[in-house]
Amino acid sequence: MCATCGCGDDAAAVITVPHEHPHEHDHEHPHVHGHGPGEHVHVPITKTITLEQKVLAKNDLLAGRLRKRLRDNDILTLNLTSSPGAGKTTLLERTIRELGAEPIAVIEGDQETLLDAERIKATGCRVVQVNTGAGCHLDAEMMRHALDALNPAPGSLLFVENVGNLVCPALFDLGEHAKVVVISVTEGTDKPLKYPHMFAAAGLVLVNKIDLLPYVEFDLDRCRKYAESVNPGIEIIPLSATTGAGVNRWYDWLSEQKSGSVQRP
Repeated sequence: MCATCGCGDDAAAVITVPHEHPHEHDHEHPHVHGHGPGEHVHVPITKTITLEQKVLAKNDLLAGRLRKRLRDNDILTLNLTSSPGAGKTTLLERTIRELGAEPIAVIEGDQETLLDAERIKATGCRVVQVNTGAGCHLDAEMMRHALDALNPAPGSLLFVENVGNLVCPALFDLGEHAKVVVISVTEGTDKPLKYPHMFAAAGLVLVNKIDLLPYVEFDLDRCRKYAESVNPGIEIIPLSATTGAGVNRWYDWLSEQKSGSVQRP
């Protein structure tokens, strides 16, 4: 298991570009059990912490190289994170179709299947799928292989749809310009308090499925306050990927990032 997040050691693969899961592995807990009856071997917690630091340092080094590569090619890269079912893929489908003049490419991250990649492909957008196996997030090594396979054109808008998870993707830099967190009104108002590291790392929060507000208990103002308590000044855009309500503000935000932020050092 990965010491950083506890994800499994199954091989990850970019479809058509298979590769090994790049994590260094160890048990997530500060102890392991031996094979004999009642045998219990303690591993110093400092060993786990040191391994975690090495994994993240290695990831950050590669992510820095990827960031330079993306900036040199004027590619605005956004890392979309959420819990499963928040509506990332539906939002991407609508965004791609309504921003048809933009050169857009997508990297899809899932543990298994090509289902989301097939949905994106149906829009006419170039896409590559990364299957992480038991892994619960994308990392910089997977991102590098995906970029090599996808080879997005200079000036592209590149979306990375991360594995559905609001924990580990907060720790792993992919060389992106910003993380965009997608939550839905069906998930509960207190998401920013439950997953503060993700919301602290976010450049934008999208509150999706607002068309369902009359039918669920969700307090948008309170959710905004919770998000701002862990990330002061964070922008929050309520929208519905299904009906299109609020999506123009999302498109404006994308335009602002594209025009003014790609070249920042």
